[in-house]
Amino acid sequence: MEGAIKTLVTTFLTSSKGKEGLDSQSFQKLVTKQLGSIMEDTNSSSAIKEMQRGLDENNDGKVSFQEYLTLIGYLANSLSQSKCGSSADAS
Repeated sequence: MEGAIKTLVTTFLTSSKGKEGLDSQSFQKLVTKQLGSIMEDTNSSSAIKEMQRGLDENNDGKVSFQEYLTLIGYLANSLSQSKCGSSADAS
């Protein structure tokens, strides 16, 4: 669990190049390279821009660490539901 948390933090800091948030280009690169296998539409820059707008609660044009965690939480929840649904279907 510790390793997963460290990876989340390190990924954000590396992607944001130590800045307070991810700009559009950094966010798009992070989503494409790091989340492409568990998300749909990661090859669509317009879908990624729409996702960024949805996450950007304070409308500053950047995805803060807290906003990034919202995305991670959503993805973890979706993955959990799909795995639990698969297990229920198999039994």
